[in-house]
Amino acid sequence: MSAPVHLDSVDLHILELLRADGRRTVRDIARLVKLSPAPVRRRIARLEESGIITGYTITTDQAKLGQGLQAVTELRFTGDTDIHDIVEFASTLPEVDEVLTLTGDVDALVRLHVDSVDDLQKVVNRLRRKGLVCSRRRR
Repeated sequence: MSAPVHLDSVDLHILELLRADGRRTVRDIARLVKLSPAPVRRRIARLEESGIITGYTITTDQAKLGQGLQAVTELRFTGDTDIHDIVEFASTLPEVDEVLTLTGDVDALVRLHVDSVDDLQKVVNRLRRKGLVCSRRRR
């Protein structure tokens, strides 16, 4: 594990602004943190290079995309399955939105979106073929 990076109040404010809107312009951030754009651009670059900012993302309305069913699937690994391999595999499935690893009886939770219960079963079966035991809950 790498050492924590020291962040001052301006860095924290920049992160807060980017969390609220990842498309916010450097000029807008600079105005809000009361700096000129050049140092804000350098700070954002430093936050990216240090690994604090790991990427930018969007959220989507799955129902408007025709993928209205969201589900959470519990994963329990069999044998000595490497958790990183499972996370990597599950993350490649287009239906998977998020993989959370846990301690305890359940090893991971997979949040996913599908068109139907039948599609959900297909995804669960793909996970099972990878050596997992799954149970599912719909919402």
